[in-house]
Amino acid sequence: MARTTRYTAEDISVLDGLAAVRKRPGMYIGGTDVRGYHHLLWEIVDNAVDEHIGGHATTIEVWLEASGNRVTVRDNGRGIPVDEHPTQKRSALEVVLTTLHAGGKFERNGAYVTSGGLHGVGLSVVNALSSELEVRVRRDGKEYLQEYRRGRPKGPPVEVGPARGSGTTVSFTPDPEVFDDLAFDAQLIRERLEVRTWLHKGLKIIFKDRGAETSDVLEHPGGVADYLSAVVAKDEATAVSEPFVLSRDELPSFELALCWTDAQREKMLSHVNGIPTPDGGTHEQGLRDAVTKAVRAYAETHNLVPRGLALTAEDVREGLTAILSTYVEEPQFQGQTKGRLNSPEARSALDATVRPALEQWLHHNPSQGQAIVARTVLAGRARIAARDASAAITRRSPTSGRRLNLPGKLSDCQETDSGESELFIVEGDSAGGSAKQARNRKTQAVLPLRGKVLNAEQATLKKVLENEELNNIALALGCGIGPDVRVDRLRYGRIILLMDADSDGHHISTLLLTFFYRYMRALLEEGRIFLAMPPLFRVDIGKATFWALDERDRDRILREHPRARAEITRFKGLGEMPPKMLFETTLDPARRRLMKVDLSDAESAARVMDELMGKDPRTRYDFIMEHAAEARDLDI
Repeated sequence: MARTTRYTAEDISVLDGLAAVRKRPGMYIGGTDVRGYHHLLWEIVDNAVDEHIGGHATTIEVWLEASGNRVTVRDNGRGIPVDEHPTQKRSALEVVLTTLHAGGKFERNGAYVTSGGLHGVGLSVVNALSSELEVRVRRDGKEYLQEYRRGRPKGPPVEVGPARGSGTTVSFTPDPEVFDDLAFDAQLIRERLEVRTWLHKGLKIIFKDRGAETSDVLEHPGGVADYLSAVVAKDEATAVSEPFVLSRDELPSFELALCWTDAQREKMLSHVNGIPTPDGGTHEQGLRDAVTKAVRAYAETHNLVPRGLALTAEDVREGLTAILSTYVEEPQFQGQTKGRLNSPEARSALDATVRPALEQWLHHNPSQGQAIVARTVLAGRARIAARDASAAITRRSPTSGRRLNLPGKLSDCQETDSGESELFIVEGDSAGGSAKQARNRKTQAVLPLRGKVLNAEQATLKKVLENEELNNIALALGCGIGPDVRVDRLRYGRIILLMDADSDGHHISTLLLTFFYRYMRALLEEGRIFLAMPPLFRVDIGKATFWALDERDRDRILREHPRARAEITRFKGLGEMPPKMLFETTLDPARRRLMKVDLSDAESAARVMDELMGKDPRTRYDFIMEHAAEARDLDI
């Protein structure tokens, strides 16, 4: 159909009220995936926490219904005003629920001094994206109720009876028209709520999971110091220093607890006005600046660094575990989901306050200071050893031409433009042989692996580089490894993990993703890693052939042809597929299905990697026991 060149005032659309939210939900909650789904709950919880920050609420209750898709948040704060708004001429409660950028957190001298929600869209967005929402307000000895359907009120707020105390209760069901068939994760909710109680002394949160018939009272009067101890214990790390705890009262205020451990990586959990900031920001930059300067100054004063070793900022912070809770009067967040703080004053305030206090603490506690510097020196020496090993990889990687010093099993492609080429990392020599025959030799390269690779979550960079399979991957990609990764030197535009569609294949994919996450993370952040989706079943119905990814896909195909006779073939592995069939189903860019690995939710990714691939086997045991009933096939 020909495109029209007509463009007049009639082509300009105006979305009234909350229609814009339903039209483009990703602009307000980051997406309609599991992360966006839970973000609705965080918005309501954050409003309740803001009441606590302001000194008006002490208790928050969260109830997850047995259905898993409806949740209630109740606080004992002041309660949203229900009287008539002076300019809108309707209840202030309805204004807040139906109008973007309406709230009590905009004015400097308004109802809130510091809060997590300054955009004024949280409650209205939740309302817009919920199939049902009910809000109850307790104020002035009375209780009021207002109900909504997909953002539209069923009527004005009504008085339903007398009430003791004050506060707000919000119950909502995310709209399945927006979020498909999703449900709330009770474990994730409990973890996030417990973090709130660590960050806010005196706050009690009661979480009830009615599906599991459990009720938890979460309360931590020790604050961020207790949080730090819990994080170190969960990571099964050994502390090499005592905790350093510091707070500042004037805005921007903060609470800080940090220590050094024997872990190989830095871990910083930061929050702004009670909101987690997994993407960091200026407050984290200020803390990093302060820690680096303080430890370097102490080491130089006492001449603790060996001659010839220059400590980098990464050396100083290796093994650092820090909990930072910052309060900013008018925080500038990057995006509505508030994943990163951009307020410049936070960086200077953290640096100016933490640096002299930490340096003084080191001088007054020489045993702690010497242990920290020794840990830092050890990191510096390990960095140099890893750099030399990585340099050997880089020297052997091709700098010009595509066939110089490549792994012996790699079948390279002819294309020299990385943007036009892709590398398939294949499980086993048998599948690798089929893929080599099936591929387009001009643009597709194949690297077969032998067996399951090393778990990089539990290995140092030096140990990773000593592993032949992972070493071959690094050589083939040619972009460096560890801190030296350069995406601009990547030899292939896409790296595709091609594994069997069974439990072993999924495990190998997980191991490879762990390797990329820990030692080539930039490739994930740039969206260069993909999972191939080979079919597990071939379904022949008459003269038509269908390819099913798994049992659910197979059953869908059979339901769509209820009266037809179907012949079903299950593939035990990719090596069983003839090359032509493998190309048609899995390698052909015009017909294949690829899953792009997304790292947008860095906080969840870190949690999953730590729980499923880390040193603590108890988290894997708990995961297996929790999901055992969902398993349909066991590969024993």
